[in-house]
Amino acid sequence: MRILLVEDDSRIARFVAKGLREQAYAVDLAASGEEALYQASVNTYDLAILDVMIPAPDGFEVCRRLRESGKRFPILILTARDATDDRVRGLNTGADDYMTKPFEFRELLARLRALLRRSGELRSDRIAVDDLVLDTATQTAARAGQQIPLTTKEYALLEYLARNAGRVVGREEISEHVWDETFDPFTNTIEVYVNRLRRKIDESAANPLIQTRRGAGYILSGVRASRPTASQNGVPDGAKAKAGAMKSAAEPRTAGKRHG
Repeated sequence: MRILLVEDDSRIARFVAKGLREQAYAVDLAASGEEALYQASVNTYDLAILDVMIPAPDGFEVCRRLRESGKRFPILILTARDATDDRVRGLNTGADDYMTKPFEFRELLARLRALLRRSGELRSDRIAVDDLVLDTATQTAARAGQQIPLTTKEYALLEYLARNAGRVVGREEISEHVWDETFDPFTNTIEVYVNRLRRKIDESAANPLIQTRRGAGYILSGVRASRPTASQNGVPDGAKAKAGAMKSAAEPRTAGKRHG
């Protein structure tokens, strides 16, 4: 999942971003209200973490403008302002949750997971596609009961494909949700990571799960790809049968011939 982190304290921003990236989140940073609004206008986010006391406009105003512009992703306000009036104001401007500093990072992670579960669809902690099972809480994957060693980014890509199982997802969509603003769209990074996953997940399996749709993207599916019929290859079935009959007629018939 891709997160917009709005925090003007560089020390806190680095700490939170580092922790989130270790948990397989892609993170973009913004240090002011204007920068946050710009980032949200040009990128696709699954969630935003928003400080209140940032260079203008402040976090409350940023939250209000995001909602006015139609942004529906969850917003968690993370601030030192702990007065009840501030909490009420934050929630009334469109925030989904309000958390005060100082904070425990594990609580922040728990709140993020809760918000993501409530955003649009229930996000289960267990995802199964055929015999591939992902545990999102521990960020582990296993196929046919065998654990699969994955790097943080490999897991993030696999989870995104698994959450969209049965649907083709393109390179742009993958880059928007799995990578952050530093991603270079002109590289073959996504292809490299997909190939890594194939080697780890499909190489020794009878039924490959990761499939490529040329010109469209990738799909994770437990359904075996069907072989094309004669008509799908551009040859009518009737013509195929006629050609087979002509070939049979031209071959010498030896069945029934007696010897010696």
